[in-house]
This record gives sequence, C-alpha cells and structure tokens, in this order.
Amino acid sequence: MAAHTPEQIAKEERRYPQVFAWLAILTAVEIGVIYAPIARIAIGSMLVLLAATKAALVAMFYMHLSSEKRTLAYIALTPAFLCVLLVFALLPDLGAFTRALTHTTPPPAEAHH
Repeated sequence: MAAHTPEQIAKEERRYPQVFAWLAILTAVEIGVIYAPIARIAIGSMLVLLAATKAALVAMFYMHLSSEKRTLAYIALTPAFLCVLLVFALLPDLGAFTRALTHTTPPPAEAHH
C-alpha cells in the first residue's frame, strides 16, 4: 500500500463532513417525501431510491469502496440485485395471499339457545 501525501490526507478529511452533509440533506428529503401529497407507490419508490443513494454514499466513502477494484463492487452488488429480484418475484404471491385474507367471508355466527 502506497503512503498518502499530506494533500491526499487533507482531501480525505474534508470529504467526511461533505458526505455527512449530503447524508443529512437526503434524510431531510426522505422526511419531506413522507408527508408529500402524492401516491403511496411514488412515496415508496422515492424512499427506496433515497435509501439506496445513502447506502452507496456510505459504502463508497466511509467504507472506502470507491478506490477498490471493480470485482469488489460486483461482489457487493450481486446480493442487492438478488434481493430486489426475489422481492419482485414474491410480490404476486403476497398479493394473492392478502386478497385471500381480505375477501373471505366470515363464518356464520352460531345461534345460542
């Protein structure tokens, strides 16, 4: 591992507060999105996008993955891709299950003598 120059170290030290500020801004935007008068699916989509952006910032700068090889990025992104794939694969089943639960007729009340 090569030694870092004082300029590189100073640049890295300035980057941490900058990333923290962006994370704080994105968190404020998330809170604003929750109260926005828009469709729930749009709110959910925006929240997922903002959370993914924040996760990428943390991984790239606080975990120092921005300077790693591309192979490590593929290793990190593969489980995320599989997770999204599985969620979308299971959504139809979840919808069918909740429809079955909500559209069942209640059992008839027994007459008490």
